[in-house]
Amino acid sequence: MAGVDVVGVGYQGLSVAQICENLTADGVALVCDVRLTPLSRKPGLSKTALSSNLRAVGVGYRHFPALGNPKWNRGGFGGSVAELKTARETFLTTVLSTGGARSAVDEIRDLARSARVALLCFESDESRCHRSLILADLLCADERLSVGAV
Repeated sequence: MAGVDVVGVGYQGLSVAQICENLTADGVALVCDVRLTPLSRKPGLSKTALSSNLRAVGVGYRHFPALGNPKWNRGGFGGSVAELKTARETFLTTVLSTGGARSAVDEIRDLARSARVALLCFESDESRCHRSLILADLLCADERLSVGAV
C-alpha cells in the first residue's frame, strides 16, 4: 500500500499569513478543515476567506464537516486528564465511527497518498484536539504516516 503524508495544524495564536507561510514552507498541497463549523473570529480564518487565502499561495482547501467535534464535546479536550479521556472516547464512538466520518477519513487517506495534506482545526496543542484522533485513525490503516505540526 502507498503511504500517506498528513500533518496536523492548529491556527491558535497565528494569523492567516503565518498559517499560509507555514503550510507552504512545509510543502502542504491541501488543507482539510476538520472544524464542524468553519467559522473564526480571527480575520481570514473562516471558510470562504481561508479558502481564498490558501488558493492565493497555491494550497487547496476542503471542508470535512463529518469530522468535526460537536460543540457539546469540546470542553473535555481542554479539561482534566479524566475529562480529556472521556471527550476522546466520546468523539471516537459518536463521530469517528459514523459512516460519514469513515467516508471522510477514507477520502483524506486517498488524497494524502499523492500529496501532503494538513488537517486544520483551532487548537494548537495536537494532544488536546480531536484531529489527533483522526490522524491516529489514518495511521491505523497500516500506512506510513508523517505526523507533525505545522
